[in-house]
Amino acid sequence: MTARHEEIAEELRRAIDREEYAVGALLPAETDLAARFGVSRGTVRQAVLTLTAEGLIGSRQGARRVVLAGRHSQSFGELRSFAQWAAAMGRSATGTVVSSRYRPATGRDAMRLQVEPDTPVLHVLRVRGLDGDPVLLERTVYADWIAPAVERIEPDCPSVTQRLLDDTGLVFAHGEHLIDAVAAGARDAEHLGVRRTSPLLRVRRLTTTREGRPVEWSDDRYRPDAVSFSVRNSIGSNPLARRTGPALA
Repeated sequence: MTARHEEIAEELRRAIDREEYAVGALLPAETDLAARFGVSRGTVRQAVLTLTAEGLIGSRQGARRVVLAGRHSQSFGELRSFAQWAAAMGRSATGTVVSSRYRPATGRDAMRLQVEPDTPVLHVLRVRGLDGDPVLLERTVYADWIAPAVERIEPDCPSVTQRLLDDTGLVFAHGEHLIDAVAAGARDAEHLGVRRTSPLLRVRRLTTTREGRPVEWSDDRYRPDAVSFSVRNSIGSNPLARRTGPALA
């Protein structure tokens, strides 16, 4: 039988998911929650502590709790893949390779992937979707040492990250992300189903192994009506979250 505080914790999770309590909002006071659920403040406190441990809400002694994230958010600190993020929301990730070919490494490729200039590196253009709806265009450059394994993956594989783990044991352990906005070019517009010059959220990322060996660098462009990013700050941590839905005004 499920304990009452666990039931309350789940009800609060669902309320956060429905954005009844949006990110940055305060939860009701413990006395109000206790009255709402017909339980003692101690039972409510147990439920709240559960959500605090999960990182959904922040805890400050003597103050009401603040909503930090929903289960539909992804902290980049977790380094989840796009498919893992989609699965956490109960959504289906799709992927389609538009083009895949080797090119000599440019000076930028060589610096980021720690290879010699002109080393053949694999350039892949891939459209990613949620439940079949295109939301992301990935331009990824893979280092020469992992490129053959990437080439063997079927073009519609929903999770390249998972396949590389299964096939080679490769773990994407560290990532750096630089975020800005760009206007959609003709090709971006065609693949994402937006108008040319529409604003897109761009994430340039570099991913490495546990040992710091570069695996890939990528220019990822998101439709802003489908995905947004939020940042929550504290003294000890400043995680960045990727969320569905439009950016906050």
